[in-house]
Amino acid sequence: MRDIIESINGEYTRYKALAEGALSQLTDEQLVAPATGGENSIATICWHLAGNLRSRFTDFLTTDGEKPWRRREDEFLPRIVPRAELLRHWDSGWSVLLAELAALGDADLVRTVTIRGQAFQVHEALHRSLAHTSYHVGQVVYAARALRGAAWRFLSIPPGESEAFNATPYLQRPAEHAAWLRDPSLP
Repeated sequence: MRDIIESINGEYTRYKALAEGALSQLTDEQLVAPATGGENSIATICWHLAGNLRSRFTDFLTTDGEKPWRRREDEFLPRIVPRAELLRHWDSGWSVLLAELAALGDADLVRTVTIRGQAFQVHEALHRSLAHTSYHVGQVVYAARALRGAAWRFLSIPPGESEAFNATPYLQRPAEHAAWLRDPSLP
């Protein structure tokens, strides 16, 4: 059975599409601009999230999730990186995650993995990672919306359009929402 894994995969896919919907609305300069107050740029947040996913999900069931080759502190260094390179790095983390999820079944949820030497059941590690991912995707979307201002294309329910959204309840399912984020011309 893969019901629970498919549900988790669906939410990861939705968050990936949300972030990519935000990234697609930004110029290259906006991607690397420090956030208000000198905080991390959107590129830095994406770089960190990709590094985290690669580390956590490379050999997920057999090695510690904090790999010796990961340099977490370097992920937060200010960076000026071309969009193509940023997206390659971004995709490298997501590819590892999605491949690992494809190999898991619901029976694996009670297996044990380690992160920084601490034991977690697979379901705990997945929920922990999904929460971490959604946290950073929220930062990306929030910062992108601030940068775009009135030109922002909403990625969920636009203000004043709750009734219209409620008339299309299929968009509340992760896969359909992700597909719509990638192609808003879909019904």
